[in-house]
Amino acid sequence: MDTNIRYYIINNFKGDDFSTLKNAIEESIKEQDELILPGLGVFFELVWENADQELKNQIIEIIRKRVRKGLDSK
Repeated sequence: MDTNIRYYIINNFKGDDFSTLKNAIEESIKEQDELILPGLGVFFELVWENADQELKNQIIEIIRKRVRKGLDSK
C-alpha cells in the first residue's frame, strides 16, 4: 500500500473524537464499499502495531472463526 494513502487517512481523522471515529468505522463496514477497505486496513494496522500479544491473539482468533464461517453467513 502506498504510504501516501496511510498519511492521508491518518491525517484525515487526526483531530476526530471517539464518536466520529466509531461512526466512520461502522459506516464503512455497513456500506461494504470496496474503496473503503484500504482505510479500514490502515486503522487495523494502527491497532495491530499498538496491541500487546494477548490482544493480537484475540484478534487472530476472531478473524479465524469468522473466516471459517465464510462470507455468506454473517
